[in-house]
Amino acid sequence: MAAATSSTGESLVTSLSSRFPLTFPIPTPLTHSHLISVSDLATEEDLIHNPENLHSWISYINQLKSRIADDEPPKSAVPSPEEQLLGPLATHTAREGLQRLVMVYERALAIFPTSFKIWRGYYLTRQAYVLGDLTKQAKSARQHQAKRGASFKTNVKELLEAAEAANEWTGGLDGIVGYEEWRSLIATGERMLACLSHLPVPWLLHLSVLLHPKCPATFKRTYARRTFDRALRTLPPSLHARVWGLYLRWAEMMGGEAGERVWRRFLKVDSSLTERHIAYLLDSSPPRPLAAAKYLLSLARRASKNLYSSLEGKSPYQLFVDFLELVERYADDVGMDEEATLELKAAKEAAAGQVGQAGDPETQGDGAAPPADEPASLNGRLIRIAGPPIPVGQAKIYKPKDAIMTSKKRDDDLPYDEDTDPASSRLLDVEGIVERDGLEVYKDQAGRLWTGLATYWIKRGEFERATATFERGLAAVVTIRDFTQIFDAYAEFSETMISTLMDALADEDNLEDEEFDVEETEADLDQRMKSFEELMDRRPFLVNEVLLRRNPNEVVEWEKRVALYGDDDEKVVETYVKALDTINPRKATGPLYPLFVNFAKFYEEGGSKDPETGEPRNEPDLKQARKIFERGTKVPFKAVDELAEVWCEWAEMELRNENYDEAIRLMQRATTIPKNTKVDYYNDSLPPQSRLFKSLKLWSFYSDLEESIGSVESTKAVYDKIMELKIANAQVIVNYAQFLEENKYFEESFKVYERGIELFHPSVAFEIWNIYLSKFVKRYGGKKLERARDLFEQALEQCPEKFCKPLYLMYAKLEEDHGLAKRAMGIYDRAASTVQDSDKFDMFTIYIAKATANFGLPATRPIYERALESLPDKQTAEMCKRFARMERKLGEIDRARAIYAHASQFCDPRVEPEFWQEWNQFEIDTGSEDTFREMLRIKRAVQAAFNTETSFIAAQAAAATKGTAKPTEASKDAAKDAADPMAAMERDLAADAGAGAGGAKSGGAKGGPAFVASTLTKTNAHGIDEGEGEAGGNEVANPDAIEMDEDEF
Repeated sequence: MAAATSSTGESLVTSLSSRFPLTFPIPTPLTHSHLISVSDLATEEDLIHNPENLHSWISYINQLKSRIADDEPPKSAVPSPEEQLLGPLATHTAREGLQRLVMVYERALAIFPTSFKIWRGYYLTRQAYVLGDLTKQAKSARQHQAKRGASFKTNVKELLEAAEAANEWTGGLDGIVGYEEWRSLIATGERMLACLSHLPVPWLLHLSVLLHPKCPATFKRTYARRTFDRALRTLPPSLHARVWGLYLRWAEMMGGEAGERVWRRFLKVDSSLTERHIAYLLDSSPPRPLAAAKYLLSLARRASKNLYSSLEGKSPYQLFVDFLELVERYADDVGMDEEATLELKAAKEAAAGQVGQAGDPETQGDGAAPPADEPASLNGRLIRIAGPPIPVGQAKIYKPKDAIMTSKKRDDDLPYDEDTDPASSRLLDVEGIVERDGLEVYKDQAGRLWTGLATYWIKRGEFERATATFERGLAAVVTIRDFTQIFDAYAEFSETMISTLMDALADEDNLEDEEFDVEETEADLDQRMKSFEELMDRRPFLVNEVLLRRNPNEVVEWEKRVALYGDDDEKVVETYVKALDTINPRKATGPLYPLFVNFAKFYEEGGSKDPETGEPRNEPDLKQARKIFERGTKVPFKAVDELAEVWCEWAEMELRNENYDEAIRLMQRATTIPKNTKVDYYNDSLPPQSRLFKSLKLWSFYSDLEESIGSVESTKAVYDKIMELKIANAQVIVNYAQFLEENKYFEESFKVYERGIELFHPSVAFEIWNIYLSKFVKRYGGKKLERARDLFEQALEQCPEKFCKPLYLMYAKLEEDHGLAKRAMGIYDRAASTVQDSDKFDMFTIYIAKATANFGLPATRPIYERALESLPDKQTAEMCKRFARMERKLGEIDRARAIYAHASQFCDPRVEPEFWQEWNQFEIDTGSEDTFREMLRIKRAVQAAFNTETSFIAAQAAAATKGTAKPTEASKDAAKDAADPMAAMERDLAADAGAGAGGAKSGGAKGGPAFVASTLTKTNAHGIDEGEGEAGGNEVANPDAIEMDEDEF
């Protein structure tokens, strides 16, 4: 039965194949009488008479196409095997139609052999009968491409994507059954190319046929590749992009070595599609990760040198990470094993050593002749221009001066490297690549690169190499981020290994397996658990090492490292020594002297303490501590204060050990004054040792030391040296004087104060004067009054205004207690005119109080008058109120009223309502109707004077701050006042009357003087009063009438 089915299939193929070729030889009416029908005779006769009429030929062809389409029977829903094999030529009508069209086209081409329009229509017609119909997506894609501009035709990436979408067919003639017809179609295409080889469209039409899935194998590979190459050779370079789009699509369809070679050729010219090709290599079956990795490595290297820009917007680092991820994924297929890596590394080191020796004249003997350059030859060891051979990584590119620089850099700008040659089958030295192209270039991403390299070794099963890689990474990174990344990966790897070994030991099948070595596995498990515990214990030390590698001059981190070792005295000493040898004093971060001080204290205290007994484990070693301090005194610190701290700490150590004389000698040695004392203390270019004698910190410690254990004379000598060097500050002067005072050298202490006053600016001298005068007055009181007066006068002569108030008060107090009241008043009078403006009010207040106490209230009138002349406006108003109250107490009502009137010019009613309330109450209590009216008049005048734009805004802000009135309400009142001044006056009178009456209104009594409300009349344009009718029978009131209560008289 199977044999019968096979024979039936063969007979069907044979019978179908016998129908072809339909178009070779070219059908004519002599060989095929049915080609010309009776209806076509008129057209044929016209073409015989006018054969060169192109329009007639095209019309004839269109008539035939429409007639063939009408005669074509409908297609069945389920195609038969014959229809599947023959495609569009399955019907007799289609086959005869193809022959008719071929006959007419061939006759037309015989007359118009170079007509692009006829050739294009002819070839597309032949394609439609052989290739089948385009899919809907392909038709849509071709329509979209036809609308694209010129830039599309030069973009290979878009052309490649378009070639995928636009070359999809349904049906089509089978390549085996219709081989002869396919061959005839290809031959027709070759004829078209022979006539129109200079045009790109005929090439594209012909090449698109070779992308058909049913194209015979004879034409699909070798012929297609040669035809694409012919197109590239024939067309100008500006049109190559259109060919490459189809060529690359064909290469992806074919795959294999041929397709890969096509891609390599294109990428030599334009590397922009390298990333797409890499994705294709990885998605192909089987994948080709080695070539993809080499492409990626080439892109990463060229991108790092600005020779490549990723179309996907990837940075050079991202491209290298993609390479690393690819290596991790295909570790066995891409990279070398550990043995090959080590051999290659050793070979490169040996080659680099030989190159170094050849280029280093010191390594050659005195009598040895320089090595002669090897001549260039075909059979020689190498070919070079000049100079010794150098490794590829050190190669440099030299271009002649007259070289033409293109806008786009090419691949050949880089030296050849087998690691980036996809044609080479050599595996990659992943470790060397990561170190050279990753760690040396992207130093800020060391964590990711080290973990990637370790992951590569783990994927290859080289666990010891992976562990060594993790350790190298931890010992090389300089940031906490990279350290954390590597440490976490290392810990995870260790945990995974431990869990894997534990699972292997727990598996019963492994225990029964004779080849499974239980003891070896247990030993490996114990070793890995021990290593994991040590790794966890080492973490603080590793973090500290990272920070110290980042900045070896970080003093705090060295101190932390000492603290980490704790009770390990040997490690502590080793760390201190290493720190002092490593840190550059001029670049130290933070103060350096604590390292010397703490190191010396370590020896002084006998090392670490026993946790059980709390006693030092070793004997104190003062000799070694002194050596450390001695070394510290010779270090060029950044600041003189650090050197002074070392000397002070050294002296304190001697004091703690009761070596008082030694401490004094140390201070004497440290404060030795050189012959040349004209040294700029703040000149950092000078070593701190040459500026130490001007360190106030050191001298202050020395003076304190002398005060504690020295004599009075030695202490005075120290202070005198400080004064001679002119480095004393106010505190030193006060301390020196205080020391003399405690030792009963009062006059000498006063001399010290006077010396200090001469040294400093008046602003600082004031503080010394303050202490000096208080001490002098306290000691002598009124015994040396004239001397005290001279001192005060001298102090006030140089004292600035802002500091002289306390001195004046002290001076006046002296005169009050021990001198004359008149002199005291004179001093207060001087003070009131001398002190700064902010203190004058307080000074006048004190002056008035003292004058009142000594001479009575009348004597304060001239003081008040002077105050009103010299005080600012705001304080003048307050002083006026006090002056007015004083005059009222004395019964001088008119003087008080005049003072209020004088003060009113400084008080805006909207800002200072308290003043006007006080004056209003004053008039209610002591005034009359006339004085009250005068007060109101003045108030309105003052308010009008303040009602300017700037002052009004300031008044509103001040009133809003004080809460006396809302700015919006005040602005409304101001607008009303401007529109109707009389209404504003009545409103003020009513408010004042209400305030004057208080709450004592009773019966028909009214609240004080008030104007009668006026009646405003409105007149029209003719002067007639419009309000007469509204008045009605109302009684007319006297507009001048004034109502007053009897209590007001």
